[in-house]
Amino acid sequence: MNNIITDIRRKLKQNADKKTIKSIQKFFKEKIKAHGVKTPLVVKIAKEHFQHIKHKPKKDIFTLCEEFLKSAYMEESFIAYDWSRSLHKHYEPKDFKTFEKWVKKHVTNWAQCDTFCNHTIGTFIEKYPQFIKELKIWTKSKNRWVRRASAVTLILPARKGMFLKDIFEIADSLLIDEDDMVQKGYGWLLKVASHKHQKEVFDYVMKNKDVMPRTALRYAIEKMPEKMRAKAMARN
Repeated sequence: MNNIITDIRRKLKQNADKKTIKSIQKFFKEKIKAHGVKTPLVVKIAKEHFQHIKHKPKKDIFTLCEEFLKSAYMEESFIAYDWSRSLHKHYEPKDFKTFEKWVKKHVTNWAQCDTFCNHTIGTFIEKYPQFIKELKIWTKSKNRWVRRASAVTLILPARKGMFLKDIFEIADSLLIDEDDMVQKGYGWLLKVASHKHQKEVFDYVMKNKDVMPRTALRYAIEKMPEKMRAKAMARN
């Protein structure tokens, strides 16, 4: 099984480009660790190699994922998240602990957070919605990425109009968070929820706009009609 990790890392290094590393770094405030491989090629490599291991036990694939995550390379983390998402038909309740450990231990920037949480954990939550209560616990974490994860995990369900009550409860918990990455995370979640529940989200924003950070507010109302945006942005 370790041979596949060696093979993938060899391919990543063969396709590494210093210019790509500089290009990627521009999107992050924190220093990132990257081979310098463009995302479409990383996805292609991930999917090609998954064909060789998809018959393996889920536990063994998760072990491979964890090895990639330990490296802290962006591209390797994306491969781990792609593989974990590909196993969605085999998710079990006990997998939440694995995913939670990965968020707390290995997520160190917004791209890792959003890629992993939007797809892998978001899909898990749709299958096992009882774990939303765990997301609400995440909102109290000292780790900014865990707090952001509590919101962005529900992005894809929100697009379907799901979990509105829980979305508002998570937003309540994150409402005055001082971290801009967290503000953008829950603001994004409210924006997506507004696609199916515009009035409810607008009412929520109007009720909280005096204390909601402007960053979160702007994200939340971004797709609303101009008149609604103007009303929400108006100072009292």
